Amino acid sequence: MVSVLVTLVLMSTTLPSTQASPARLEQDGSQWKLLRDAKPFFVKGVGGSDKLDELKAYGGNAFRTWGADNLKSKLDEAHSKGIAVQVGIWLGHKRHGFDWNNPKSVKDQYEMVRARVLEYKDHPAVLIWALGNEMEIDNDTPELWKAIGELAKLVKSLDKNHPVMTVVAEIGGKKLEYIKEYAPDIDILGVNSYGGMPTLAIRLKAAGWTKPYMVTEFGPLGPWEAGKTEWGASLEWTSSEKAKFYADNYQRTVASQPGFCLGSYAFLWGEKQETTPTWFGMMLRSGELLETADVVSHAWTGKWPANRAPQVQKFDFDFARKRGAAGTLATAEMVVFEPNNEPLRYRWEIRREIARAGFAGEGEVRPEPLTGIFTGQEGAKIQFRLPKEPGAYRLYAYAFDGKGKAATANEPFFVNR
Repeated sequence: MVSVLVTLVLMSTTLPSTQASPARLEQDGSQWKLLRDAKPFFVKGVGGSDKLDELKAYGGNAFRTWGADNLKSKLDEAHSKGIAVQVGIWLGHKRHGFDWNNPKSVKDQYEMVRARVLEYKDHPAVLIWALGNEMEIDNDTPELWKAIGELAKLVKSLDKNHPVMTVVAEIGGKKLEYIKEYAPDIDILGVNSYGGMPTLAIRLKAAGWTKPYMVTEFGPLGPWEAGKTEWGASLEWTSSEKAKFYADNYQRTVASQPGFCLGSYAFLWGEKQETTPTWFGMMLRSGELLETADVVSHAWTGKWPANRAPQVQKFDFDFARKRGAAGTLATAEMVVFEPNNEPLRYRWEIRREIARAGFAGEGEVRPEPLTGIFTGQEGAKIQFRLPKEPGAYRLYAYAFDGKGKAATANEPFFVNR
């Protein structure tokens, strides 16, 4: 009998709660606060749901989704680890063929949103409903914002326990004006901001935005903002240059705006192909975390992780951003500081540039590394010959500490015909 009681007690403490964790906004004059379970909750979040144990250990308390795919399992795992979720409900984009002037399409989407909210509103991991992501980028029109206003009203009628936001790409155009006029039920503005993040708070105030905001994506300069070679290849920062940008912008636009900014989501807690395989990921496909994860953890907790990532001090490549003849001897060196004095292992790759850039990486095919290029020891410094086939390439360098951390750098080059 005792063993049965013990088992029942253990089950009751491990089964997920079926009751919502209420979240609400509290306003005091011009100051705003997000409360969850009646306690102040400042979002220390990421975009992406990988490695939640590490996210928790690093001080994170939330992640965002862009849509409701596999949402139940994500919510369950998040709740089991004490992490909240900004639930994204994907809305149609004009570039994908969605017509915001088609009453049937808009009505079908309305019913889809209703179904999603009713299905998940009582899950204890839900923090905020996020209507759409950058759907205005090619369609910043009254018709779109009127429909989103109706969706926001719907969500609030169905769920009194969670705020509603919408997520936009930066704040240019008329979107803020339209949101105020056509979607007044939006509680929080979510802004995806990269190169513009240093001045985001200033620009929001200048535009007369008085409701709270969150930075729903932030990271390095995007490929669309970065410098380019004469043949059009975007110039990517090293992992350490990116880390400094994350850290500076967090302090400037998130930490320094209490009562206005309710938190942020660093992009990307995972990895993806967008221009390169390393542009936005805070980790590699093989799982190693980069220095960007360290600085975000420091911003959240005030402490550095026990094992810090290797830091790129210099990356030299004699054909960086240059053209050369096939078979020409080339030299490259990656100079890395290892904070924990761990022995470093290096890996070098050459990949072709992507054949076609897709918006946000959509449809991009990740080029595979060339084989047979590096025949000697792949240490911090290497020599090799430029590929035989003409075209645009990129040289990648990685440093691994063997303890789950890494550093990255790359430079584009071109082999002439």
